[in-house]
Amino acid sequence: MVARLVIAAPSSGSGKTTVATGLMAALRRRGGRVAPFKVGPDYIDPGYHTLAAGRPGRNLDPVLVGEERIAPLCRHGSHGADIAVIEGVMGLFDGRIGTDGFGSTAHVASLLQAPVVLVVDGRGQGRSLAALLHGFRSYDATVRLAGVILNQVGSERHEQVLTEACDEIGLDVLGVVRRSQGLEVPSRHLGLVTAAEHGSVAVQAVEAMADSVAAGVDLDEVSALAATAPSLTAQPWSPDVDPVSARPVVAVAGGSAFTFGYAEHVELLKAAGAQVAVVDPLRDKELPDGTAGLVLPGGFPEQHAAELSANDSLRREVAELAASGAPVHAECGGLLYLARELDGLPMCGVLPAVAAMTSRLTLGYRDALAPVESTLHSIGDRVTGHEFHRTAVTPRHGDQPAWRWRDAEPEGFVHGGVHASYLHTHPAGAPQAIRRFVERCTK
Repeated sequence: MVARLVIAAPSSGSGKTTVATGLMAALRRRGGRVAPFKVGPDYIDPGYHTLAAGRPGRNLDPVLVGEERIAPLCRHGSHGADIAVIEGVMGLFDGRIGTDGFGSTAHVASLLQAPVVLVVDGRGQGRSLAALLHGFRSYDATVRLAGVILNQVGSERHEQVLTEACDEIGLDVLGVVRRSQGLEVPSRHLGLVTAAEHGSVAVQAVEAMADSVAAGVDLDEVSALAATAPSLTAQPWSPDVDPVSARPVVAVAGGSAFTFGYAEHVELLKAAGAQVAVVDPLRDKELPDGTAGLVLPGGFPEQHAAELSANDSLRREVAELAASGAPVHAECGGLLYLARELDGLPMCGVLPAVAAMTSRLTLGYRDALAPVESTLHSIGDRVTGHEFHRTAVTPRHGDQPAWRWRDAEPEGFVHGGVHASYLHTHPAGAPQAIRRFVERCTK
């Protein structure tokens, strides 16, 4: 099994993404083959991980896929790598609300038997850091807190005070990262701007993170710590579904507007027999030749509404494909693209709804039930997904909703072959839905 470690923090905003991404890039620079992972349903951080490691950033989320799949997915995503670097989510013990930390960074670290390195924001910290670290180390005996990286350290004297605090309780300091404005990545209403949208700026940001981590972190010590993780007995996950006899072309939207997808989705589509073709709705004027089905993942179409609207030839093709009854799977941003309008601009007009930005953030896991037959699900199928947006669609659902959740509240649209919803799902949690989708593409 590949060496592995988890980069965690006491709370959000401590610098996990900066340190984890910089560590991935720094290890790669010196010849390491790094497998990048992110705990939870985040789509944005894995984009930066992909740039840093040179291979797809993947997610490990027990809530979406079940805890029994975490080790197999880690082994699958680590194939051919020397080390897996797993960035945590929020604070170390923060999981799904209403549970005892299910889905937290600590939960995933325990499932992977991986040592944890805590990134601590040093601003405003002194000797009291020892008490903070003592609490985190002793809170859960199943979590091995093995070291600390001090972040946002202001001076040599500040470094000395914080290092002495760590020494007091016997926790190794693996590195010190000094304050630097050059490490900041612009953010927007749902977090960081995606790496795909940032282009060369994202590359430069990752390089700056790597420079900072390489200068301040003992990479040899980090690698040695990762190598102490024991072998995992779980077999690697495999996109193992029965392929259809035909080879339908399934177009998957990509480019800057549609970046919220999981690597396992395309792997499952291909395993089910699909020929996957990427289409960029910002640039491509038509769907790929022979398109039999369309996947519209989430992203930030609201940031590109004018360009999406201006590409009227592709919008017409998408509308015609949907009108033909072909399978169309749309999640969140994909739902917005299928609406009549987004912020007053014409979209594909597939769904009898309009979408607009709001000031309200809708965020959280959802336990959902499929109330009708669709291209993805049978009546009664249950999934757990994640909702994350600041837009609103009016009406929120059609005569045949895609899901029911929150005391049977309807949401989304099943319209002919279209399944459109705000709910983000992880295909590894319901691989049969992907096989069903591809099979419907053959009809």
